[in-house]
Amino acid sequence: MVALQKKICMAGSFAVGKTSLVRRYVESIFDERYQTTIGVKIDKKQVMVDGQSVTLVLWDLAGEDELAQLRPSHLRGASGFILVADGCRSNTLDKAVSLQERITAETGDIPFLLAVNKADLQGNWQIKDEAIARLAGMGWTCLKTSARDGHGVENLFSGLARKMLERKQ
Repeated sequence: MVALQKKICMAGSFAVGKTSLVRRYVESIFDERYQTTIGVKIDKKQVMVDGQSVTLVLWDLAGEDELAQLRPSHLRGASGFILVADGCRSNTLDKAVSLQERITAETGDIPFLLAVNKADLQGNWQIKDEAIARLAGMGWTCLKTSARDGHGVENLFSGLARKMLERKQ
């Protein structure tokens, strides 16, 4: 059986934990030191999803701010994407909503999930459960994750892989 390849783009503001989520998923490690992604970093992980072998090609895109903008060329060929927000910074959820609109305009209607990261710091969260529930009510799949302790990380990637396979892209 030939393994399918599915490209997943990770998008969000600077320092929300995109790289840390990928490292936790691919290498099962967490590093406290912040490392800025410049451009794009690509990792791969082969997984089994409902009996199907799938190679996930994870494109960790540089964080967005006024200076760095999402490049449409990085989105080309994506089968799905993960938006990442930092639970401790409410403006990162606003950025994720804006990115969802822009990515969908580029890629068309492909599966995506929202990771509200840093669940291990939930006592410091600025993003309220009501805001997450509002997005869920609009059909978004929203998961609380922690790259530090691994909470929700496996479900995040396997959940998106399952959605992509259901679409047969």
